[in-house]
Amino acid sequence: MNQKNNSPISFKKVSFSYDKAEVLSDVSFQVDSNEFIGIIGPNGGGKTTALKLILGLLSPSKGEVKLFGKSPEQSRIHVGYVPQNMQFDRSFPITVLDLVLMGNLSHLTFFGRYKKTAIDKALESLEKVGLIDFKDNHFNSLSGGQLQKALLARSIVCGPKLLILDEPTANIDPGAEDHIFSLLTKLQKEMTILLVSHNFSKTLQNVDRILCFQKEVSSLKPTEVCEHFALGLYHSPLPLEKKHD
Repeated sequence: MNQKNNSPISFKKVSFSYDKAEVLSDVSFQVDSNEFIGIIGPNGGGKTTALKLILGLLSPSKGEVKLFGKSPEQSRIHVGYVPQNMQFDRSFPITVLDLVLMGNLSHLTFFGRYKKTAIDKALESLEKVGLIDFKDNHFNSLSGGQLQKALLARSIVCGPKLLILDEPTANIDPGAEDHIFSLLTKLQKEMTILLVSHNFSKTLQNVDRILCFQKEVSSLKPTEVCEHFALGLYHSPLPLEKKHD
């Protein structure tokens, strides 16, 4: 009897179609605990669809998606997520600490207040991302990079086992981007990280492995990724031809 697979993410012969247009075809891969995985691929290659399958927002047409040996719906409590485009009313009167606490709504009391343990965890998350000195500031005062750090703090406040980030460094300056990647490499000691990013060079410098989505999926070491991909010139990854060497 096979031992139960409790890996953070497991795709087994997964296919998915929108109407009659197949986006993923017979995809199988596994992500191990505390891996830092970068996801790349052309537009329409299946990256966003794969994230939605992992988050349980879609169900595969064929095959099986498991998180920690269970369905995505059963495992959501273990997942932190930073979406690509998060819309905020910048005039909404909340502090940076309030924003992070929103990631811990399950700890609200009957009277609509947060327990001390929830506040302590939020402060700890802000400390991790370097925003503890901004905890009482209005979140509207944050720069683009600082806001991304605050959203990262919100996503980790519940102590997830799996952190998923969709373009977390888009539209921020290079210094802030470097800081966020540095934060992610530190968080890797505590959780598995899945990152979608179009910053090709930064991704290759920091991740353990690349998953290239092009309807099918190729697993590559950063050193195996063709430089053409950085220019958006996706093709069948060359290492595929070396599998049986």
